[in-house]
Amino acid sequence: MRIVLDSNILFSALIKDSFVRRIILEYEGKFLFPSFVFEELVEHKDELMSKSGLNSDEFDSLLDTILRKVEIVHSSALEMHKKRSFEIMKDIDKNDVLFVACALAYPESVIWSDDKHLKKQKEIEVRTTNEIKSILS
Repeated sequence: MRIVLDSNILFSALIKDSFVRRIILEYEGKFLFPSFVFEELVEHKDELMSKSGLNSDEFDSLLDTILRKVEIVHSSALEMHKKRSFEIMKDIDKNDVLFVACALAYPESVIWSDDKHLKKQKEIEVRTTNEIKSILS
């Protein structure tokens, strides 16, 4: 099983030394992460740093550590799955199309997200933080 991280999970790990961060850092495998999230990260970096209380060097170091635990999935790998993903998510949340496409690109993968709306679709398995904890324990 492969696990696709949604951006809110990554952002949560960057903001607070929490259970989410520990799961990511202690997981022996690699998480899947769509490359487009880096644009979102850059856009929100100041806000994330402010919420985390970390200075720029500390934040960048933590981000680097977390990114060693992920496999970046480039847009080209998602291209052939975007249409199906859009059909799955069009009436739920179009912002999550690329996370679903990422999961479609890697059969037997799940999405780690605490966003309840993602569970409304039935094509891809979505697991909450507590469910991920149970799987990895």
